[in-house]
Amino acid sequence: MASAMDLTPSVTRDEDGMWIVECPAIPGCVSQGKTRAEAFENAREAIAACLEVRAERGMPLTV
Repeated sequence: MASAMDLTPSVTRDEDGMWIVECPAIPGCVSQGKTRAEAFENAREAIAACLEVRAERGMPLTV
């Protein structure tokens, strides 16, 4: 039985006001944006790319 991956992101703002979104389940998967919406859209793309690369390299998808 397959289980769903927990890809719950964390979101913060840096000192310059940029929104930072990180996916703790995927080491190094971080994105940002000028707005919260932009940051989350960029994070969706980053998560997809990180999962693709990890799968290609035979790495575990998440920790």
